[in-house]
Amino acid sequence: MVFDPRIHHRRSIRLAGYDYTANGAYFVTMCSYGRECLFGGITDSSMILNDAGRMVKAVWDGIPSHYSGVEADAFIIMPNHVHAIIVLVGTVPLNRSVGVAPCGYPFEDRNLPVGAAPCGCPDDDLPEVMGNHGGIAPTGSALSLPDIVHRFKTMTTKRYADGMKLMGWPPFHGRLWQRNYYEHIIRDETEWNRIREYIETNPARWEMDRENPDGNI
Repeated sequence: MVFDPRIHHRRSIRLAGYDYTANGAYFVTMCSYGRECLFGGITDSSMILNDAGRMVKAVWDGIPSHYSGVEADAFIIMPNHVHAIIVLVGTVPLNRSVGVAPCGYPFEDRNLPVGAAPCGCPDDDLPEVMGNHGGIAPTGSALSLPDIVHRFKTMTTKRYADGMKLMGWPPFHGRLWQRNYYEHIIRDETEWNRIREYIETNPARWEMDRENPDGNI
């Protein structure tokens, strides 16, 4: 059977020339900057989220409600990284206005004034978040996988910074997330199920996880 995301509802790695606005299922891994363990810890092979981890989960859970055509599948927050399956089934921003950052970069957000970066801060205050401004597409454009990842990183960075100021969360140094992220295009149902299982069982392998700063790899 040919893999069809409209039927199977699942997700993708960056390939030269690949259209990341195309419908499909993508496996994504995002790591905290410097592998800092900021989101909780592992106890008895289970991930115990702290307040920052619960914030990250809330942002992730809210993505489908902000963007039509984006479905969130398997997801796990680890102490210093997240694994997720994202499904694109024809993404368009919902009821948003277009603004322009001070650098001239267009972005959209229903709650932000024109002249602010997507995080709500002046663009030059968060260069590590904005990167090369390859983020949110103008209203009416289909969103790509990098758009969704960018939005997730931007929102979690802003909310984590608020947590540092208001609730004394441990500081991050330079940026919350590494600039790059791992992505893999899920080709079929068998691969989808294998990746799902990998995500769900990730906490049990934390001691040997290469992202574990105290691990064996």
